[in-house]
Amino acid sequence: MPIKIPDTLPAARTLESENIFVMHERRAATQDIRPLKIVILNLMPTKVETETQLLRLLSNTPIQVDIELLQTSSHTAKNTSAEHLLAFYKTFDQLRDRRFDGMIITGAPVEKMNFEDVDYWPELCEIMEWSRTHVYSTMHVCWGAQAGLYFHYGIGKRDLPKKTFGVFKHRTCVQNHPLLRGFDEVFWAPHSRHTDIDPALVEACPKLTVLARSEEAGLFLIANRNGRRFFVPGHPEYDRDTLAREYFRDHDKGLPIDLPKHYFPSDDPTQTPLYTWRAHGNLLYANWLNYFVYQETPYDLEQIPPHNEV
Repeated sequence: MPIKIPDTLPAARTLESENIFVMHERRAATQDIRPLKIVILNLMPTKVETETQLLRLLSNTPIQVDIELLQTSSHTAKNTSAEHLLAFYKTFDQLRDRRFDGMIITGAPVEKMNFEDVDYWPELCEIMEWSRTHVYSTMHVCWGAQAGLYFHYGIGKRDLPKKTFGVFKHRTCVQNHPLLRGFDEVFWAPHSRHTDIDPALVEACPKLTVLARSEEAGLFLIANRNGRRFFVPGHPEYDRDTLAREYFRDHDKGLPIDLPKHYFPSDDPTQTPLYTWRAHGNLLYANWLNYFVYQETPYDLEQIPPHNEV
């Protein structure tokens, strides 16, 4: 959250130069406060696990957040009970007339498929098009990031010779970007995917900026120029043991799977992994909620401007 100080306080200029979020008295006096409306389009088969991970991150700020959970109606979930979906999830038809401060589009285990071959791709495209006018800022995660980059900017994904799997070191690429406030210059975050995005294509797009990347794992944070869309090809929301469960699941099925990199102490899967990415995962979502949702969305959601990029 910002600190509120007198407009003419001498410290203001110093704090702002250090990228500390300062709110002057004039702006604070005109702010109206209401809960943020966030919709989560959960495309993961393990919906309860994913919703829990994301809600944990979204709850770690002083801002009150009202959540709606969204599922696709063109795909039948096989790993989540119909009772759970009926009780807690809406379909797009039930939400299409509403507006939201923010939206999260999760990953999905369909990355080896062409986008157009995914059974709910037409519905997802409709939802992403709807987000241009009904959502102020959208966070796309893992396959959701690949889908968003493809739909909005025509940037496709590419197959990897080997799965990117583990916890990897990243570096920030942009100084003083609000999404990176409080980030260390080097931080760790999980990845788990068979495809990636060519950094050269992202860097060649004038509407996009790479905020963080890894020499081993590739791109991690991508922003569009006006803060209305963010793309996270990794998994900062993962719990301590998520990668372990993925590893043992495939290992027990006899599938080819390497140990996740930089994860188990001494590469010993009998040891408990260190939780090295939790702080930056919380910070990422707190920064998004504060600087790109709470501070930017109109008080009256009907006044959300269409997302027209220059």
